Amino acid sequence: MQIAVVLYDRFTALDAVGPYEVLSRIPGAETVFVAEHTGPVRTDTGALGMVADRSLTEVTRPDVLVVPGGPGQSDLMEHEPLLNWLRAVDATSTWTASVCTGSLLLAAAGLLEGRRATSHWLALDQLTAYGARPTGERVVVDGKYVTGAGVSAGIDMGLTLLGRIGGDDLAQTIQLTTEYDPQPPYDAGAPHKAPAHLVESLRSRSRFILRQAHSR
Repeated sequence: MQIAVVLYDRFTALDAVGPYEVLSRIPGAETVFVAEHTGPVRTDTGALGMVADRSLTEVTRPDVLVVPGGPGQSDLMEHEPLLNWLRAVDATSTWTASVCTGSLLLAAAGLLEGRRATSHWLALDQLTAYGARPTGERVVVDGKYVTGAGVSAGIDMGLTLLGRIGGDDLAQTIQLTTEYDPQPPYDAGAPHKAPAHLVESLRSRSRFILRQAHSR
């Protein structure tokens, strides 16, 4: 089994690393980080780089495809080299998955049309422009497509997918191995739970809102 995690300039680190920590533990699986060009790829903070060991042209038939999100996604919504690759590998993948705004890239490639999908809460409305059916659920499975909500939801998405691939015992074993037992000190991880002023502050600074205002 080959698991391909896509990297691109200004992706969000946990979007890629969360699923990697879970899925790479499947016995016998090969996990590859792939980008348009091999070499270091910088995350959205610029402080962290991850290495893509394979180029898009070198990875043609992954069993599992994982597309992370991040600010850099906005610049790739019409980037045909990546979109064409997503279409090509999706044609033979067993599972196609995303985290956060990675689902927008899948949608832009035409892979989520008519399907239920999730994304970061600030980006959910963007899915409708590509024919997807947005839902605020943390993880959504629609056929072979598994989409996770924002950033930290990539771990939940990975465990969900792991359960589908290897069964409940394997998924629970990996959850226990990684001691994934969230007990956050605050209960502000979703817009309906967080203080309203924080929600509005983030919404007003969202790249999606700012782009809409600029286009008017």
